[in-house]
Amino acid sequence: MSKNPQVDKVFSEEIKKPSDFKFGATVANAFDDMVERSVPFYNEIQRMIIELAAEHAMPHTQVIDLGCSTGTTMIGLDPHVAKNIRFVGVDDSAEMLKKCEAKLKEARFERNYELVLADLHNELQIENASVVILCLTLQFVRPIYRERLLRKIYNALVPGGVLIISEKILAEDSLFNRNFIKYYYDYKRRNQYSELEISQKREALENVLIPYKLSENFKILKEAGFQHVENFFKWYNFSGFIAIKN
Repeated sequence: MSKNPQVDKVFSEEIKKPSDFKFGATVANAFDDMVERSVPFYNEIQRMIIELAAEHAMPHTQVIDLGCSTGTTMIGLDPHVAKNIRFVGVDDSAEMLKKCEAKLKEARFERNYELVLADLHNELQIENASVVILCLTLQFVRPIYRERLLRKIYNALVPGGVLIISEKILAEDSLFNRNFIKYYYDYKRRNQYSELEISQKREALENVLIPYKLSENFKILKEAGFQHVENFFKWYNFSGFIAIKN
């Protein structure tokens, strides 16, 4: 994390003309505080992603973070893998990549790396990867494009390579969804988000963040070619899972 992240006030004032959530400069500047206060156990999820990535990262390959945002995962992983592993951070927000570059410099990041501005809905050139990470990213890819993206990732992975995903999810039984969402909003209230902030962010995300059930995620991963898929984290409507290419 940045030493002094800007406090998230993105939705603190009433918005007269609501629009879909965008990862622009305002969000980028407050993003580190936003995810820490909005995603349950975010720091532990990051630690687990780094632990899993370090276990599977192979010499002379690439670690690719799709939706790298401000570079938290790359910075955390850097000390734990061989220096001959190249890092690639991909994001569709130029403002996020600008913030990421600043954080990498602040962290004295000396590894060979590349930051790429790209939309995951479009053609994406990735190859020779032993680890691909989608941390709170796949949920923003429109459903019609998700299987194509996962197949592209599968093809880009070397044998034994892994895809690590963290996602907001739906309950398997819809009966539980309402309660899980209520518990989640209670979590946000405990982190000092107001009712206005909660409701306005929910409205902004409604058309852009489309969660799947855990079983639906597993299904599309297996259809993309992954034979081994496992859940490594679960908190109500948040989950982390890993898929391995044989």
